[in-house]
Amino acid sequence: MAQTLTHTETDRSRVKDGSSLPVMEAFYTIQGEGVHTGRAAYFIRLAGCDVGCVWCDVKDSWEEEKHPVLSIEEIVDAATKYPGRLAVITGGEPLMHNLDKLTDALSAEGFEINIETSGAHPLSGEFDWICLSPKKFKQPLKDVYLLANELKVIIFNKFDFLWAQEQASFVNEDCVLLLQPEWGKRDEMLPLIIDYVKNNPQWKISLQTHKWMDIP
Repeated sequence: MAQTLTHTETDRSRVKDGSSLPVMEAFYTIQGEGVHTGRAAYFIRLAGCDVGCVWCDVKDSWEEEKHPVLSIEEIVDAATKYPGRLAVITGGEPLMHNLDKLTDALSAEGFEINIETSGAHPLSGEFDWICLSPKKFKQPLKDVYLLANELKVIIFNKFDFLWAQEQASFVNEDCVLLLQPEWGKRDEMLPLIIDYVKNNPQWKISLQTHKWMDIP
């Protein structure tokens, strides 16, 4: 459990300019979902989120000041201790922060850089792959839709299929379209997703395989 922290004015200033970032956790694992499923990856989970999905499985990431502020050097140095060179920046909502310095530093160390975002904030940083996972509570900005490499829509109920199709109309023609059952509703939703993809083959299915493998 995260300690109760209060960021100093210096912390807030460094976060604002992107020279430091609030980090909930960072760990080396296997990417469990989306197009890059199965790849070794170093996850950097940034703290802070103003989207607030009711089914979020990392709600502890929402409150930015509960988590330590680390310098870009500290974050990247930890990542380089592992052999994999895929970095996944996630949250929370990572685009609440200025990611320019983080992605510059990761790129200088030879990392391929992916981001997982709701797209509700302006894009900062340079990425090899943008996974856009839009939320009804705070929809993506137009620029993020157009730059997304992967659209991953979480299916919580049967009405989400129509919303997914609407979201697909906003992305570029090369964007990979994915439907993923919300973990707590997977037994109910997965059969519906299977039928939907069979009838709408422009979509693919994404599963949270890391949860079946019982890894972070």
